[in-house]
Amino acid sequence: MAQLRIALAQINPTVGDLAGNTALVLQAAREASAAGAHLLAAPEQALTGYPIEDLALRGSFVDASRAALEDLGTRLAEEGLGELVVVVGYLDETEWVPRAGFPAGSPQNAAAVLHRGSVLIRSAKHHLPNYGVFDEYRYFVPGNELPVVRIGGVDVAVAICEDLWQDRGTPAAAAESGANLLLSINASPYELAKDDERYDLMRTRAIETGCTVVYVNQVGGQDELVFDGDSLVVAPDGSLLARAGKFVEQLVVMDLELPEADLPVEDTVASNGMTIRRVVASAEPLAAPPAPRVEPVIEEQPDEHEEIYRALVLGLRDYVRKNGFKSVLFGLSGGIDSALVAAIAVDAVGAENAYAVSMPSAYSSEHSKSDAADLARRTGLHYETVEVAPMVDAYLKTIADAGTAITGVADENLQARVRGTILMALSNQRGHLVLATGNKSELSVGYATLYDAGSIGGYSPIKDVPKTLVWDLARWRNAAAEERGETPPIPANSIEKEPSAELRPDQKDSDSLPDYELLDGILDLYVKGDKGIDEIVEAGYDPVLVERIIRLTDQAEYKRRQYPPGAKISPKAFGRDRRLPITNRFAQKADAAAARRAGQEPAGQQERAGH
Repeated sequence: MAQLRIALAQINPTVGDLAGNTALVLQAAREASAAGAHLLAAPEQALTGYPIEDLALRGSFVDASRAALEDLGTRLAEEGLGELVVVVGYLDETEWVPRAGFPAGSPQNAAAVLHRGSVLIRSAKHHLPNYGVFDEYRYFVPGNELPVVRIGGVDVAVAICEDLWQDRGTPAAAAESGANLLLSINASPYELAKDDERYDLMRTRAIETGCTVVYVNQVGGQDELVFDGDSLVVAPDGSLLARAGKFVEQLVVMDLELPEADLPVEDTVASNGMTIRRVVASAEPLAAPPAPRVEPVIEEQPDEHEEIYRALVLGLRDYVRKNGFKSVLFGLSGGIDSALVAAIAVDAVGAENAYAVSMPSAYSSEHSKSDAADLARRTGLHYETVEVAPMVDAYLKTIADAGTAITGVADENLQARVRGTILMALSNQRGHLVLATGNKSELSVGYATLYDAGSIGGYSPIKDVPKTLVWDLARWRNAAAEERGETPPIPANSIEKEPSAELRPDQKDSDSLPDYELLDGILDLYVKGDKGIDEIVEAGYDPVLVERIIRLTDQAEYKRRQYPPGAKISPKAFGRDRRLPITNRFAQKADAAAARRAGQEPAGQQERAGH
């Protein structure tokens, strides 16, 4: 058996920051070398950040990525780190044409193995995902090679993310390669419960291939995506050897005892047609790692609500930091949505960098004003009040003088939009990033005013959070504060009171929408599950209500297209995950007989919520 000390660099790269990302890998290499590691693994496209989207199509960016890789190799050698084998993801180009329409020089999602100042071997991702948030088939040319690197007498096969998720291809080739360590570099976005899915997959691949499987993932926020880390090491029998923390940058170092390679160093072709390319970094077993033996770490996994909350905080923090903002601004109404956004903002950027504005209208209740002020006291954020009523009156009078009376929904939406205008003016004046405070349930059915405080701005922290989950997260955050002996940030009244937009006397959300538990149940089946109306009715929901909710959701697509980005936490978020045509006449109808059995007739006339 050979001893190999490995290091997993769970780092937070920034898309396009080649110099900064190179520095992150270099720092991880310094720490890994100081810890006596023989092998360092950095994430997928660590040098470019992920996802790079149309940057992949810029030849200048491809050239810069390749230059950054060469520079990293040179700097490793100059600092005396050349004996450390470094596996790192970057953007490469192909010299051949494996797919029609892709000329030579087309981009590839690639991995490189660096040793002694140079690139020992390069390879390109074999399976290109083209589902959910992924669009890699648009950008990259696939590779068809499995690199196997001999390190200290151990054969290490290298794969890239999706290569391990697909049954055919890389795992099958790895099983035939004789490798005893299968290393996968990843940029795998977070969604709830994905950690269990990842571990199950890695366990399956370990048992199938007979390899110890090493899975290193990036961490951090990138636009709508949050990467949770959760890097893993799994033994050939499927047992968990090591696990990094979630939502934190971390270098995981551990010792492995692995069988020595016994196959000749020559290229072969697997039965599935993939080429197995073999290279040698060090043929003989390496000197034993410095004592003491590094015991593997298995970090405790957070519960569901803590996990989601930490994802939202990290997504906001990195959006602010990576886009050059210092502070955030949002409307604070005293309601549950803005209260949760306020708590997330304070945790993400600090109370000293969070600015809230109360903007009461003629219909705002006293408890809304007092609840907003109470939250500001609890959290210590900056707080001010701007009265909306005089501005709304001026708008109404000006338009009335021009011959038009604004009433009903138009009047309600005008109040809401004045609030949005105030926030944007303050943002322009002070340089804050404006946060939208709307939730996924209301965004789904269009129960939101375009350009108001709930939908305007540069980022939406709870865009992918259903209303019922908003309440759950608020309760969790308060309970977490109490456990630490801190003041709960969210007033109890904001959590317990009935939600209302307060744009007309005694208005309640229940005037326009069903109970949120009921609404979220239907939306979960329709939005996340892509279920049709009959399937949702079969799940026990009233056919007339289901038809109405589906119609409202379909009609609100144009609103969602104008909504700011926000962190994805669900398997299907609006935006990259779910893209439907705005102009769309496919209308689902409830079965008439089912509706009659329910004692109602299917709704006929289409309804559209106010813009």
